[in-house]
Amino acid sequence: MTSVAAVSAVRPAPAPPRLPSLTGLRWIAALVVFGFHAGTMRIIAEPDYKSVVDELFTLGLSGVQFFFILSGFVLVWSAREGDSRRTFWRRRIAKIYPNHLVLFAATLVVAWWFADPVLPAAALENLLLLQAWDPRPGWFYSINTVSWSLSCEFFFYLCLPLALPLLRRARPKVLWALIVALPLLILALWPAQELVPEVSRWWFTQIFPPARSLEFWLGAVAAELMRRGLWRGPNLTVASGIFLVTWVTAAQWIRAELWTTLLAVVYLLVITAAADADVRGRRSPWRSRPLVWLGEVSFAFYLVHVLVMTSVLRWSETWGIGFAGWRGPAVVLGFLVANLILAGLLHRFVETPMMRRLAPRRPARPAPVPRPRTAGHDDAQDPVSSARDEAGGAADEVGPAGGRATYVDRR
Repeated sequence: MTSVAAVSAVRPAPAPPRLPSLTGLRWIAALVVFGFHAGTMRIIAEPDYKSVVDELFTLGLSGVQFFFILSGFVLVWSAREGDSRRTFWRRRIAKIYPNHLVLFAATLVVAWWFADPVLPAAALENLLLLQAWDPRPGWFYSINTVSWSLSCEFFFYLCLPLALPLLRRARPKVLWALIVALPLLILALWPAQELVPEVSRWWFTQIFPPARSLEFWLGAVAAELMRRGLWRGPNLTVASGIFLVTWVTAAQWIRAELWTTLLAVVYLLVITAAADADVRGRRSPWRSRPLVWLGEVSFAFYLVHVLVMTSVLRWSETWGIGFAGWRGPAVVLGFLVANLILAGLLHRFVETPMMRRLAPRRPARPAPVPRPRTAGHDDAQDPVSSARDEAGGAADEVGPAGGRATYVDRR
């Protein structure tokens, strides 16, 4: 006779811990990029109002740096052990290309409307996401200007499946050495630009994919340390405080060439602290439902915002002039709302359905074998497992490999 103990259930592996705080933080990064562009486009003509925007968003361009670090972290955290390279690449193309194609077409329509010249070679580079490799002024910002960052991300995606096995096998000392070395290499880009023709120095430090990949790998290495339970860093409250102090003081008292290195470290501390708070179930202001939704549409928001603002400003003949008095801030808020609406539509009707259609299907979870009732045992479903199962649908962006929670705190 088989004993009751021998008929133990074969329960499915728990779903990966989700990291909704990182989704919420994506919106903050997109917002600071928006604020930076609103300032540089001189939408606000009133000097007093404009100075406030400039002070708040001087470092806003670094929001892209945050995206790159976050991308490396999330992709290593969520990498599936059984995935082939082809599966990974197909999933990433399904994520970025539909929105890119829509904005590529929309930008060409706007160019036709304003009778702007379009170089076919530059358009082809942009379509294939190769423009970030071209140092010629204007070419890397061709068509939809912000898509240069997708060109960088595309390069990161190509590299990650090749490097991930090395990352998984690396000793902790090697990983920690990389955490120290990568910010120093980011800093070294500034003296290294002297080796590049002056006309290409902005491209070399701000656009060139191998240079920008240093930020991606910084996030990737930190994620591997956290997967193993070896990460050491401040909690979310302290990390957020460090970020706020840095954001307020850096533009005033720190040399510009140090900004990227300093912010890379600060952003990494915030990302790892937010992820740690989610894994441990601690309080986080970044995982509220509105912020998570804003984070989900942030990719679309980032892609549409410059095209929308420049098109409206040119159509209204206020490009470079701005709006006087209270109308300037009102127009910026109007742009924020309009871009959010368009981003929500793009996310709902393009990004999400195309991900479902084009991305590889996830393997089905094994069905659990029911456990027989025993004295003193409540066979109700474990509420933690239930919550994780319900959340498992988005694990592609926020969970570790293989559907099994690999985070083990070794402190």
